[in-house]
Amino acid sequence: MVDAGACLSIDRWRNPPAGGQVVYAQNMYTVYVLRSTSKIFRYVGMTNDIKRRLSEHQNGKSKTTSRFLPVELIYSEIFDTRIQARNREKYLKSGVGREFLNSLKI
Repeated sequence: MVDAGACLSIDRWRNPPAGGQVVYAQNMYTVYVLRSTSKIFRYVGMTNDIKRRLSEHQNGKSKTTSRFLPVELIYSEIFDTRIQARNREKYLKSGVGREFLNSLKI
């Protein structure tokens, strides 16, 4: 029997409280934003394995971000489907999406 109090609602899982730990489920897609700590550069991407992808970025295996190392994760969102994630990635790369990211002051 599963203790209902031990389970997080889907909303709390996607948006854990500060300091909360997130365990990523399979078949979920993450849209993420990286910022270079040494130069003015921001990168928006999508993946189904955020830990692997961040490791690739930090180790210079991504051609786009390798010139701007080191980078830090500044924003992420989780989606159920690849289509939803791709649409959000396109939005964040658009002019309106860039304005949204700028408004977050991150």
